[in-house]
Amino acid sequence: MSDITRKAIADTLRTLLADRPLSKVTVMDIASICGISRMTFYYHFRDIYDLVEWIISSDIAKVLSGRRTHDTWQSGFLALFHAVEENHVFIFNVYNSMSREQMERSLSGPVEELLLAVLKEEPLSAKLQHEELTFIASFYAYAFIGIMLDWVGGGMREKPESMIERIECVMDGSFEKAISRFISLHTALNGRFADMKPVL
Repeated sequence: MSDITRKAIADTLRTLLADRPLSKVTVMDIASICGISRMTFYYHFRDIYDLVEWIISSDIAKVLSGRRTHDTWQSGFLALFHAVEENHVFIFNVYNSMSREQMERSLSGPVEELLLAVLKEEPLSAKLQHEELTFIASFYAYAFIGIMLDWVGGGMREKPESMIERIECVMDGSFEKAISRFISLHTALNGRFADMKPVL
């Protein structure tokens, strides 16, 4: 029942944003159309912005599902660009109503999960700790998110295929190089500490 209610609330907001800005939507509007109380809304979401973040994060997770491998991440990102393009009314409305930080937070979770899964496929990844792989995934995730938000802010003029070609060109081989550099950093640090004499 909880998931059904969340979906009903989310669908109601999507409908409302088709003909009015986010700033003009209230919790009472959503609750009234859904046939729920305001307290029921707040049971599921902190506020409308929390609801928007949940919608974006959930939608992205669905789009990227099944595309979290070294051979499919490009198609996942392409599908994400297309999904944003197809839902441009909702996306533009949200983009013009939320802060950059809020948008980044909505996008970061699913994108980081995809990139982390790709990194773990690299043979040398086993030599790194989970926190280090997460750091690398976060680095590339924010780069990708930044490019996507700039694309949205610029009116989505460039074709998604062209965007992915550029991203793939830049990222080709970079996962392996990042992992190798972290391993080299470990080796250098271990050697440095091995040469240090204990202080009595």
